[in-house]
Amino acid sequence: MLKMSKIMVVFLWVCSSVMASVTYDHKAIIINGRRRILISGSIHYPRSTPQMWPDLIQKAKDGGLDVIDTYVFWNGHEPSPGHYNFEDRYDLVRFVKLVQQAGLYVHLRIGPYVCAEWNFGGFPVWLKYVPGIAFRTDNGPFKAAMQKFTEKIVGVMKGEKLYESQGGPIILSQIENEYGPVEWEIGAPGKSYSKWAAQMALDLDTGVPWVMCKQDDAPDPVIDTCNGFYCENFKPNQVYKPKMWTEAWTGWFTEFGGPAPYRPVEDMAYSVARFIQNGGSFINYYMYHGGTNFGRTAGGPFIATSYDYDAPIDEYGLLREPKWSHLRDLHKAIKLCEPALVSVDPTVSSLGSNQEAHVFKTRSGSCAAFLANYDASSSATVTFGNNQYDLPPWSVSILPDCKSAVFNTAKVGAPTSQPKMTPVSSFSWLSYNEETASAYTEDTTTMAGLVEQISVTRDSTDYLWYMTDIRIDPNEGFLKSGQWPLLTVFSAGHALHVFINGQLSGTTYGGAENYKLTFSKYVNLRAGINKLSILSVAVGLPNGGLHYETWNTGILGPVTLKGLNEDTRDMSGYKWSYKIGLKGEALNLHTASGSSSVEWVAGSLVAQKQPLTWYKTTFDSPEGNEPLALDMSSMGKGQIWINGQSIGRHWPAYTARGSCGKCNYGGIFNEKKCHSNCGEPSQRWYHIPRAWLKSSGNMLVIFEEWGGNPEGISLVKRSIS
Repeated sequence: MLKMSKIMVVFLWVCSSVMASVTYDHKAIIINGRRRILISGSIHYPRSTPQMWPDLIQKAKDGGLDVIDTYVFWNGHEPSPGHYNFEDRYDLVRFVKLVQQAGLYVHLRIGPYVCAEWNFGGFPVWLKYVPGIAFRTDNGPFKAAMQKFTEKIVGVMKGEKLYESQGGPIILSQIENEYGPVEWEIGAPGKSYSKWAAQMALDLDTGVPWVMCKQDDAPDPVIDTCNGFYCENFKPNQVYKPKMWTEAWTGWFTEFGGPAPYRPVEDMAYSVARFIQNGGSFINYYMYHGGTNFGRTAGGPFIATSYDYDAPIDEYGLLREPKWSHLRDLHKAIKLCEPALVSVDPTVSSLGSNQEAHVFKTRSGSCAAFLANYDASSSATVTFGNNQYDLPPWSVSILPDCKSAVFNTAKVGAPTSQPKMTPVSSFSWLSYNEETASAYTEDTTTMAGLVEQISVTRDSTDYLWYMTDIRIDPNEGFLKSGQWPLLTVFSAGHALHVFINGQLSGTTYGGAENYKLTFSKYVNLRAGINKLSILSVAVGLPNGGLHYETWNTGILGPVTLKGLNEDTRDMSGYKWSYKIGLKGEALNLHTASGSSSVEWVAGSLVAQKQPLTWYKTTFDSPEGNEPLALDMSSMGKGQIWINGQSIGRHWPAYTARGSCGKCNYGGIFNEKKCHSNCGEPSQRWYHIPRAWLKSSGNMLVIFEEWGGNPEGISLVKRSIS
């Protein structure tokens, strides 16, 4: 019998080493029976290339991370109903396995609503057109679609044995995302939906805990968590749940028309140390590597193609210093304190008017202390134990043995890196003029009145032509007076190019704060039939907001002409023709085969500063392995492709508004506090992944809406000095 018991013990030990368990208590997440202080970082697999993943993951590990956090992007994985994509940048299984091979854990945030400055918040656009649907509420069609996708992802993960309960790296999953504020606005149907979502997730039996961020009423056993710049005062909704920070914002995103936000590392480290000293045990940096909104994945609208986020690893995969090293050293100091942090709650004592000590002391003798100075502008010398400690403003010192300060959040030892963009080649261009579409041709659809843009395009393109004829009687008074009539077009956004008889009459555009817009200009009309062609341009679909599936894009009117004999003519109810996309898109000019189907002009005939123009060139890859980018500062607005792959939207002509003065790390931080790039293009450089290049004969295609000078475009290498 004794022998059998020993066999059973060995059997259970072997099983537990393979089939690990993940639970929690009020102190921490417990993995295989051990409480852990877990440091996590967000790296979104579609915002880089598979070739970049191993290096990004290794740099995260070297930076002291235990966990890689990622959203799951529904619109990338199910582009049409029931047709799934897990290839290339959407190879989620490969990404998770690479994290496992590096010896790290995964927090899989399924959502499937992600926000994330991602197009349509991660929802596929086809979801908007499911009959009877209403997003993120107690709605049958929405819940059915959401459950089907969530089950699909969990099934794929289980099939590959990727949950920690199966021996895999996934230790946590998230359902929904920052739903609490939405639930509060919706009321009872929202509350019913959040309970349903939690139970639906629990029923999937993943063997790991589920979390709901910014969800104060997350039902047991789901853990509610905090997102924000600071979370030290957050408390979970039950005393037996751990204190978790699922998004510690390392910076902020860049908008076209806005400056580049950044967050000083002293404040970032301070916020993390304060969270840990107040009993926090899980912290995730959003973002640890932000990456790039390739293609048309940027949401918003008006979110830039760059998603750098001032993260410790920059958009190109290079270390941002001193942020990466200073946070790495912070993580080392926290880990030295781990035995005490996971064993007891802190005792708090005052060290002065704005100073405190948080002490974790166990019965076995482990002791860790955090000495904090909350004053934003003044240093303090405090006495703790038998020693004195100098605390800079707005800082925390960490004492893993309650004696020696091994780290202070405001004392930065790492040098500041200076990114350098070195031109390596210019280009010889060919051009092709995009046609201005006309009404009533065989490739258009005609109907009475104005229609919403996405209902027509289904977001297959940024572009929709609105076209009609304006009939002008020869007796109109303005033909003699020369006082041209005023054309006014009201649009739900996001940009418009207005053509009269094939000639550009004007352009207007909105911005991230208010993307609804009005075009109003006196236009040159002649007697007879005038062709009005308006190119409406979307700049990413909304990624959040109450029932954002009901928000509109495109020209909804009214469209009026003022200054006629009849005074004002409302053309909104006219017969309008619609054409989806550009001729160049239909011809696939961004591909090798498509570009050969038209005649491009070269040399002195290459169009410059002309709207609606395609440009093409070929080039060889530069030697070396430094990251590459395009300097697009001489261009206006449009899109970029390399070897058929979409880099994203460019808009360097939209310069950054705002104030970019000196930024002091002390004091409460928000996304409007620290800015750079004012008066310059919101985004000048556009990341070109090395993996998308061949050794020679690379084809670069640019569509330019506004008119720019392609001769000013150059390929640059990014390096850090």
